This record gives sequence, structure tokens and C-alpha cells, in this order.
Amino acid sequence: MDNRGLTLLTPRECEVLKLIAKGYSNSEIAEALFISKHTVKNHVSNIYRKLGEDDRTRVALMAVRRGLVSLE
Repeated sequence: MDNRGLTLLTPRECEVLKLIAKGYSNSEIAEALFISKHTVKNHVSNIYRKLGEDDRTRVALMAVRRGLVSLE
């Protein structure tokens, strides 16, 4: 995984990725962003595809390592 994948994400996908990295579930993300759970699922699928991963933990760790989100 490289930074190139991050540049492919839309602003909304970046928001979703940040919340994934903070440990939010899809339901919590939907509530926080005022969108449906189905829309969150679509965003998560797009994030996985664009980053070449299919593991929630790996994309969360990537977001932290790349400085997209802080653990504090």
C-alpha cells in the first residue's frame, strides 16, 4: 500500500477512513456523517478497492501511519 492509493480517495471516503481508523463501526459512521449504512458500506468497499486491501484493520493502520488520523 502506498500514498498513491490515498490520492484516489474522495473527500467523503477520507472522512470515512478517518472514522474507521478511530474505531467506528459502519453504523456509527452513518450516524456521525448523517448518511445511510448502505452508503457507508459503499464508501468502505470503494476504500478497500482503491487501497488494494480488504481488511478493515489494515486500512485503519495505514491511515494512522500516513498521518491521516492521530490516535490522540
